[in-house]
Amino acid sequence: MSDPKPLLAVRDLHAWYGEGHALHGVNLDIHEGETVTLLGRNGVGKTTLFATLVGQTKRYDGTIKLGNSDLTAMDSAARAWSGLGFVPQSRAIFPSLTVEENLFVGLKGRPRSALQEAYDMFPRLYERRTNSGSKLSGGEQQMLSTARTILGRPSLLLLDEPLEGLAPVICEELMAAFSRLASSGEMTILLVEQRIQSALEFA
Repeated sequence: MSDPKPLLAVRDLHAWYGEGHALHGVNLDIHEGETVTLLGRNGVGKTTLFATLVGQTKRYDGTIKLGNSDLTAMDSAARAWSGLGFVPQSRAIFPSLTVEENLFVGLKGRPRSALQEAYDMFPRLYERRTNSGSKLSGGEQQMLSTARTILGRPSLLLLDEPLEGLAPVICEELMAAFSRLASSGEMTILLVEQRIQSALEFA
């Protein structure tokens, strides 16, 4: 019996920043329902891999397939609509919008009532729902970025160092939320994280 088809299939992936060759022939299979952690020291290309998967590097060779969709020639928006969710290291929230307005952006046409899913995952966001993004702590911004992405119901969720610079109690809250999400089977997760113990416990 053959192995099941992977949800994410990356083949011979190369990426450059200008003349700098950052990724050298990466091959990666991730199957539906898996939780995978990508480890490595700073500068080895973990964030570049994510940027290439979501279409943010300008030049690369190789192929990227998600389910039945070939993402290779798609722009970032099309990849998101195909089921790729990305929570960047920078968090990338809209500072001038309220928490609720930020979350609304992530719905991808789902009814406004689905916002409750974000508030159930992170009750702190409900308490801050009328605050602008610029008024949130780093941990709250990370919760907001994560919840906004999850509301779009991606089939594969990419988390790029979500614990960076956060207090231990916030890290525990975030990792607990990621673990609940993984155990629910609702989406496959690929995590990049420098906190090795948390990352290994999650994978």
